[in-house]
Amino acid sequence: MTETPLIQHIPVLLDAVLTGLCPPYAPPARVIDGTLGAGGHTRALLEAGAREVLGFDLDPAALEIARQTLLPYGDRAHLVHASYTQMKEEAARHGWDNVDAILLDVGVSSMQLDRPERGFSFIRDGALDMRFDPSGNNPSAAEVVNLWSESDLADIFFTYGEERNSRRLARAIVKNRPYQTTTQLAAVIEQNAPREKRRDGKRIHPATRIFQALRIVVNDELGMIERVLPSAIELLKPGGRLAIISFHSLEDRIVKQTFKEASEEIISPPGMQLAEKKAIVRQITRKPIEATDAEIVQNPRSRSAKLRIVEKL
Repeated sequence: MTETPLIQHIPVLLDAVLTGLCPPYAPPARVIDGTLGAGGHTRALLEAGAREVLGFDLDPAALEIARQTLLPYGDRAHLVHASYTQMKEEAARHGWDNVDAILLDVGVSSMQLDRPERGFSFIRDGALDMRFDPSGNNPSAAEVVNLWSESDLADIFFTYGEERNSRRLARAIVKNRPYQTTTQLAAVIEQNAPREKRRDGKRIHPATRIFQALRIVVNDELGMIERVLPSAIELLKPGGRLAIISFHSLEDRIVKQTFKEASEEIISPPGMQLAEKKAIVRQITRKPIEATDAEIVQNPRSRSAKLRIVEKL
């Protein structure tokens, strides 16, 4: 069996995560890292004083790299091949009825983007897959682009990719079926959509939003976030903290709205009968924490990262 090589990975917003979840005066006993990746955040949390971390990842390759990364920490690191949506059940299986802190770094990881065979990137040729867990039951990106109707493709490109040329691109994609590789699909998109400029003047490849939309649909990313947030808050002990790192507006919008609603309190004034509601968390970050210029230089993928933290009441 070939040993999985260690990959240099820079955890995003690491200092802010440690400050928010692992204060030196009260390091957490039990932490859940719902998006383990290469294990960078978990390693830092253990180094900062966390007693134990329960880590989740759907990607078997990432899990194997994390095992090597976290080998020095022995039984302080518990690794699970599962979705973070199963954290409540898995925590119970480990005898954890509540936890001190939870971290989710949602979206695609650097390791997945850097491996052409995973199909997340159109920079190099690879199979059109995009599944976080290639052994799972989710449809691959190839199945979506080759089998879904033109109208359904247009809808997901607009909704999840925020692509203004969604119908035009869906029409072109359907016309040029079938697709097996990332570069085949990217080439058709490029031939049928104008390039756009980012705010910093750099050019955006027209396939960027389409690949984002396909990845979100293939892995049900937004649905997973919506499902996990209530159970994650419930799993926290009073005073425990939940930190979410998101990378695009659709993810951040869900997190922001959920945290806002969970922190709102409604009390009926005298003489009025309103549907009362107790706040269950307080927002530690009213505005998201973003990467500094220095971090962006060191790790360009941190440019779009946003960190929000709440504390359970």
